Amino acid sequence: MMRRTKILLAKVGLDGHDRGVKVVAQALKSAGMEVVYLGIHQTSEAIVETAVQEDVDVVGLSSLAGGHLVYAQQVLSLLRERGADRVPVVLGGTFPFEDIPRLEAMGIRAVFPPGTLATELVGKIEELARSAQQESFGNPE
Repeated sequence: MMRRTKILLAKVGLDGHDRGVKVVAQALKSAGMEVVYLGIHQTSEAIVETAVQEDVDVVGLSSLAGGHLVYAQQVLSLLRERGADRVPVVLGGTFPFEDIPRLEAMGIRAVFPPGTLATELVGKIEELARSAQQESFGNPE
């Protein structure tokens, strides 16, 4: 039996613009997901620690300040170190489109640029969560 999708959302580093991530959080809640929102000015370590403690299905990073490549790599590396690399990491926000292949190559499972429809976002998060939950329970797809 699958549980309700649980996602952690956070703003990494000095990025203080949080209107977009709050809209995303509300859309995910409206879709029936449990949302843990850490807020702004988070460290990669705090995000990973909370992801492990809360046993989330997905980690969502929001970036508008340009540090997305560094912070995404840090979060992915720390999840691996904690043995939690089964947790998919997604990224949304404003960033150069040419960075999307680099983000995907480093292991970011989905990238949501401005203009992403809520239905697309919700569908992809649910898909990633189901896959992660199945891995956790030892049930291959």
